[in-house]
Amino acid sequence: MKKLARGATFALLPLLMAAPAWAEDAPKLDSGDTAWMLTSTALVLLMTIPGLALFYAGMVRKKNILATMMQSFMICCLVTVVWMIAGYSLAFTNGSAYIGDLSRLMLNGFGANWDKPFVLGAGTESAVTQTVPESVFMMFQMTFAIITPGLIAGAFADRMKFSAMCVFIVLWSLLVYSPVAHWVWSATGFLAGGVFGLPGAADFAGGTVVHINAGIAGLVCALVMGKRVGYGTDNMAPYNLSLAVIGASLLWVGWFGFNAGSAVAANGRAGMAMTVTQIATAAAALAWTFAEWAAKGKPSVLGAISGAVAGLVAITPASGFVLPGPALVIGIAAGVICFWAATSLKHMLGYDDSLDAFGVHGVGGIVGALLTGVFAFGPFTADKDHPLGVSIGGLAQFESQVVAVLATLIWSGVMTFIILKVVDAIIGLKVTEEEEREGLDVVLHGERLG
Repeated sequence: MKKLARGATFALLPLLMAAPAWAEDAPKLDSGDTAWMLTSTALVLLMTIPGLALFYAGMVRKKNILATMMQSFMICCLVTVVWMIAGYSLAFTNGSAYIGDLSRLMLNGFGANWDKPFVLGAGTESAVTQTVPESVFMMFQMTFAIITPGLIAGAFADRMKFSAMCVFIVLWSLLVYSPVAHWVWSATGFLAGGVFGLPGAADFAGGTVVHINAGIAGLVCALVMGKRVGYGTDNMAPYNLSLAVIGASLLWVGWFGFNAGSAVAANGRAGMAMTVTQIATAAAALAWTFAEWAAKGKPSVLGAISGAVAGLVAITPASGFVLPGPALVIGIAAGVICFWAATSLKHMLGYDDSLDAFGVHGVGGIVGALLTGVFAFGPFTADKDHPLGVSIGGLAQFESQVVAVLATLIWSGVMTFIILKVVDAIIGLKVTEEEEREGLDVVLHGERLG
């Protein structure tokens, strides 16, 4: 009997060792995907500190360099805490079609599944199982939430109170950024699901959520706060463009985490996103440079780096949807159109967008979002239910992109205006004329460069 039992046990051993069918289909954490997302998160954070801090600081006057860098640094700190407390929950929990719920308030529930794959939209028809833990997904999205209001600071550089900036950023992050992120990237968001019978909006890494959102907010800030003292008469040339070049270079490198990381996996789509990001950025820098050369007689360093950022902005929504040829077209279009917006359009309309937050990010985001609807390559979004793809370039997808652009412009523009007016009524937005002339470094922070 012992021999029989032993023989039977060995005969059954292969069956006992084999994984059940349900286990093979069960989602698992992927160490490669997780490692890539951790790297991407660090790269995107690099874009704000030090990338954006240096880029913006290099374009202001000497008396405002420290204050400008302080804005980026403190926005990173403020949004980190705001995102942890409520921003993430409002953006990425199921909630309604327009805003998430508070089930992840203070990151509640993170301890339960800390080592399990994250399911975006769990319990809904649109649920998507990731191969990374929720902590990594949350952190990656946090870096997006950080840089977006940081971009707005370029529009009000040289003149906003530090206290007003802090209050504005907190309110804007909760009332503007989180809802728009929910619309586009949450499984239950109304733009993600499509409206008016159109396909869902295609925004791979933040054309609407980040750039159009920040760009129109920047324009509203410039209009509400008015022009800088001496604008149009005083010399407001950048004090140290070398800082701006270093900052732009860090943005370029960090943007690979921004775009390729948005695949939330180390796969072919991430590789294509990285490829088209490089191509579009280089094309836009060349396009802006040659356009400026033709218009003004000399190609400037500021123009070259601005063109590169415009290309990065425009390819962002398209990066996971287009092939290299269309990426080249998007880059060229962004370089030329953003050059016109940051020079001719700004002067025609007479607003003082200090560092061209709207001209580069707002306009570049619109260009990229719309052209995504033209060039989207279906196989990138194909699945078993949609073998040709979900996002396919054509009239329907273009119309969906127009809806997403308009919804972002209206919501962000109106809400930014309301928030600014509230902050102005409570503590005031601008420093005084005398303080602005003296410089924000000394007035706001009691420090100055040697």
